Amino acid sequence: MRKKIAIVLIYAIAVLCIIPSVPVLHWFGLQAWMGLVAGLFIALTIGNPDPARSRSLTPKLLAWSVVGLGAAMNLMTVASVGIQGFGYTIVGISVTLLAGIFVGRILGVGKKASILISVGTAVCGGSAIAAASAAINANEEETSVSLATVFVLNAAALLIFPFIGHSLHLGERAFGLWAALGIHDTSSVVGASVAYGEKALVVATTTKLARALWIVPLTIALSIRSSRQGNQDSSRAKPKYPWFILGFLLMAATFTFIPAIRPVGLIVSEIAKRSLVLTLFLLGLGLNRSSIANVGFRPFLQGIILWIVAGGGTLAAVLTGIIR
Repeated sequence: MRKKIAIVLIYAIAVLCIIPSVPVLHWFGLQAWMGLVAGLFIALTIGNPDPARSRSLTPKLLAWSVVGLGAAMNLMTVASVGIQGFGYTIVGISVTLLAGIFVGRILGVGKKASILISVGTAVCGGSAIAAASAAINANEEETSVSLATVFVLNAAALLIFPFIGHSLHLGERAFGLWAALGIHDTSSVVGASVAYGEKALVVATTTKLARALWIVPLTIALSIRSSRQGNQDSSRAKPKYPWFILGFLLMAATFTFIPAIRPVGLIVSEIAKRSLVLTLFLLGLGLNRSSIANVGFRPFLQGIILWIVAGGGTLAAVLTGIIR
């Protein structure tokens, strides 16, 4: 009976997630944070009857959602924002990684788990952890602990960042930069900025995807380092990279250089936004009590400290005008 109730609720909320923001129906559609909270509520109370399916669907849906968002963006604007954010991204990643290594050693967190939490905070949350775990041959427990740590903080960021942004009266560009540099996963970066404003969405998505590109050189470096230390395992999985970034750029280029189809691009982008809400709902469903219990105090504390370093440091830079 409990399983049937969960299935009915999941399908009902999934429908609410994809309802478009049109005058007649927008009162019934869920906002991004609502989708996440609904997923968390079901996962932690009734339980997710098919966690494997929701976990497999989430990265695919996220990838297509990001690609679709490119349909409403001007490629010239995307390029300008990406170039301007290049320096911020390098500094932010470097500081976070160094802080992560230092904090991990102080707290006594396992070496590989510490690296994964640091990479997930510095670059792109779960995607970076998945890629890095294959590169350093981390075991299932180390990967799970790191993913759970980053996921919990990522979910909190989706709710906390917009609240702080509005409280401090941050402009859309400022919020977009802060969200892109201070929130772990692409899903929550886009989810937090989509309700803040169109400009915030453009800045946040572009800067975040530029940040996510660093998964490639970083995991290559980790793989080489792991190999030199005699930790190579030929049977391990290959790192997975966010190739959807290329799709995002191609979509933006298509609708930028063919003006006649731009109205279609707006429709595609709207569908992608609703798909993103569904993605966040599935992300919430992916969390359960056992994953939280298995995190452990020290890895979670490392994650919190790094989150404060990344989010707090970026916010301070935005407020003082260092990042514009």
